[in-house]
Amino acid sequence: MPTWNKAYQANCWGVLGGEPVGVTSVKNLFYRTFGDIKRAIAEISQAGYQAIELFDGNLVEHEGKLGELRKQLEDAGLSLLAVYSGGNFIFPEILSEELWRMRKAADLGVELGARHFVVGGGAKRTVPASDEDYARLASTLDQIVDLADERGLLAHYHPHLTTMAETPEQIRKVFGLSKICFCPDTAHLAAAGGDPAKLILEHANRIKYVHLKDFRRDPFAFLPLGKGELDMNGIMESLTTIEYAGWIAVELDAYENPKAGAEISMRYLTDFEKRSES
Repeated sequence: MPTWNKAYQANCWGVLGGEPVGVTSVKNLFYRTFGDIKRAIAEISQAGYQAIELFDGNLVEHEGKLGELRKQLEDAGLSLLAVYSGGNFIFPEILSEELWRMRKAADLGVELGARHFVVGGGAKRTVPASDEDYARLASTLDQIVDLADERGLLAHYHPHLTTMAETPEQIRKVFGLSKICFCPDTAHLAAAGGDPAKLILEHANRIKYVHLKDFRRDPFAFLPLGKGELDMNGIMESLTTIEYAGWIAVELDAYENPKAGAEISMRYLTDFEKRSES
């Protein structure tokens, strides 16, 4: 039974959204947490995590002053583990702009020592996605694998609600066409009708990085581990079965008390590890 290294996403320390300039300039459509990242870093550390994942936009806002962010991380005893980015990925006329964003985010992440580059996306049209759409998505994901690899990063695709990769069938389709790794997000997988534990077992050879969160279907909410409807023990057992030894990143889009949410999830993870050892 491994004792996993544990990271936390900083996204629930503020409102989550896209960079407003992206409305008129797609090259600037970075993800952002519009909140206090310095506070997030301190409280993630205080909750016992070893590393942090940041949105691309929160790195870009520190462009030219990465030393400040590096010092905040060092003072908190955290490393930057991963960068999260996203895009439409299927529209040829804007793809060069989206890949420009990917390269910028990856470069900033590498400068701060990141190891993983996670992307979500694949735009939904007003009509169902075509085979051509999936081919374009897969081609873009492979380009992201290559640009990440050139920088010493490992690239992962995060199936996500509101994208072309929601259901188990859609996820299989994407991974049947692309070489990118699979970053399972347990709540998104379940909310789209999948069984996260089974999907982890099915795609075991693709999984090098994991996002965990719980959720409640009605009223819909993402929740700390063990506080929702998911069979989190079953999910953790599936990771144990595949002998997963990589990082686990807890990711919670919104929570009234972000630090308390991080602490709840940390207690769940450490309690699971203790039970598994006994």
